[in-house]
Amino acid sequence: MSAKTLAFVALALAPGLALAKPAPTNPDRTGPDRAGPDRAATTALRQQCGATEDFSAPAPPARLFGNTYYVGTCTVSVLLVTSPQGHVLVDTATEQAVPSILANIKALGFRPEDIRWIVTSHEHFDHVGGLAALVKATGAKVALSAPAAAVIATGKVDPADSQYGVLKDHDFAPAKADRIVASGSVVRVGPLRLTMSATPGHTTGSSSWSWQSCAGKQCRTVSYVDSISALAAPAYRFSDHPEVVARFRRTFAAIAARQCGILVTPHPSVSNLFDRMLGKAPFAGKNDCREYAAMGRKGLDAQLAKEAAK
Repeated sequence: MSAKTLAFVALALAPGLALAKPAPTNPDRTGPDRAGPDRAATTALRQQCGATEDFSAPAPPARLFGNTYYVGTCTVSVLLVTSPQGHVLVDTATEQAVPSILANIKALGFRPEDIRWIVTSHEHFDHVGGLAALVKATGAKVALSAPAAAVIATGKVDPADSQYGVLKDHDFAPAKADRIVASGSVVRVGPLRLTMSATPGHTTGSSSWSWQSCAGKQCRTVSYVDSISALAAPAYRFSDHPEVVARFRRTFAAIAARQCGILVTPHPSVSNLFDRMLGKAPFAGKNDCREYAAMGRKGLDAQLAKEAAK
């Protein structure tokens, strides 16, 4: 990955610091039982990853809650949601990360070929670059929003994307959608029900997903809420695109109104995920979605103010 892209990624991840909280007096103590986050595995993950910014850096797997597992890289989330009738994979990271994702799934005792559906957040190479390879490895079907499907079918970033100037050199293997989804669509596998919400802003096709994750009779809502950072490559000005600004603001309002349950974001550091899995911050704060939306709104306002100053 180029130094230019890494610098841009640092800007993308930095807003997550605003969501980080100091260690509480009474953190959520759901682990390390079979329902809550696997703290030993998360500790190993943190130790292996260190301070890397590499999208493809392998990380060991860790249970998030119940039948939902983190199988992604050090800096890019990929979740496996399991059932006896088959599984769903949420996001795919980069093409280079695919071998480690498959290894993580196997290390947890699951078979990659039992993945029935793959769903995604947004159409950038760090989240869907591995999609084609994982479809080939698993035989899974793919559910995408219409705007994301149009971009992913080409393997190239959308020229209208605010980050096009930085991401245009990061093509990925094209993949086709087996199903087009919109807000309210549900992807079903056995008892699993993953509900899609369109959350455009970061990209036109941005999608968020929510589901119930259970261990026995213990169930929690997991909300995989897509990126909402307003990042502009050189020469792009959000102030020249009021329709994009309006789209962002509608998304912020929709996310702020949600009860997230367990919040997960496509870059785990943005939602302080690993510290929360370790019990160093509340695992499922009641205001997490509201705070996440406020973080995105603050970032957009700062970007607009910067453009106005120029």
